[in-house]
Amino acid sequence: MPPPRILTIAGSDSSGGAGIQADIKTITMLGGYAMTAITAITAQNTLGVSAVEVLSPDLVVAQIEACASDIGINAVKIGMLGSPEIAHAVADLLESANVPVVFDPVMIATSGAALADAATIAAFERLMKLATLTTPNVPELLALGGDTGIAARGIAYLAKGGDADGPEVEDRLVIPGEDQRIWRGMRVQTRHTHGTGCTLASAIATLLGQGLPLVDAVEGARRFVRAALIAAPGFGSGHGPLGHQAVR
Repeated sequence: MPPPRILTIAGSDSSGGAGIQADIKTITMLGGYAMTAITAITAQNTLGVSAVEVLSPDLVVAQIEACASDIGINAVKIGMLGSPEIAHAVADLLESANVPVVFDPVMIATSGAALADAATIAAFERLMKLATLTTPNVPELLALGGDTGIAARGIAYLAKGGDADGPEVEDRLVIPGEDQRIWRGMRVQTRHTHGTGCTLASAIATLLGQGLPLVDAVEGARRFVRAALIAAPGFGSGHGPLGHQAVR
C-alpha cells in the first residue's frame, strides 16, 4: 500500500524543532508522505523567535493546489497561519475537501513568543468548524473561551495539558455527544519540548490518513510524542527539539 499523503500547512522553523520541519519528521517516521504549504518563514532557535516574514495568501494557496491537483491528499495538518487572510484562504480551500483535518491553533510558541494576532485568532473560527480535531494547549484553550467557550462551538477538540503545572500530564479528548476521553501520564522531566504541539498534531493527521479512528489516532500520536521527548538530543540552551529520529 502507498503511504498516506499528508499535507502540512504551517510556518518554517529555521532551527528544525517545530513547524514544517517537525511535521515532516513526524509524518515520515510514522510512514506517511509529507507535503508542505509554508505560510511564514521564521528565524528562531531554542531561545525564541527573532524574526517572522509572512508569505502571501496567493502563494500559500498555490502550494496547496499544486499538491492536491497532482499527488493528492489523504489528511491535512494546519499549524501557524501568520495572517487572517491566509486563514480565510485556507478555509476556502478546505471547506470542500473530504479528508481529515487536524487544526493546531498556534498562537504562542513554547518560548512565549506570540505567533498570531487578534484578527488571525478570529479567523480561526472557520477552521475549527471544518476541522476533524482542534488541538489547543492550555493558553490557547483559554484564549478560545476555555472548555465552555470551545464546547459551545460543537466541535471535537483535544485539550492538551503539557503546559499545565504538576508532575502528571492530562489530555482530554472532547467529541460532541460522547463521553470525554482522558489520558494521564507522568510528565517527562525535560526542558526540550520545542515542537511538541506541532508533532502531536501532525502525528494525529498521519494516523487519521492511515485510516485509524480518532481515538486510536490520538493514542498513537501521544505515544509518539512521549517517545520523542524521551529521545530528545539535548540541543540548544533553551527549549530544545524532540528526538523524532529516534522513534521507531
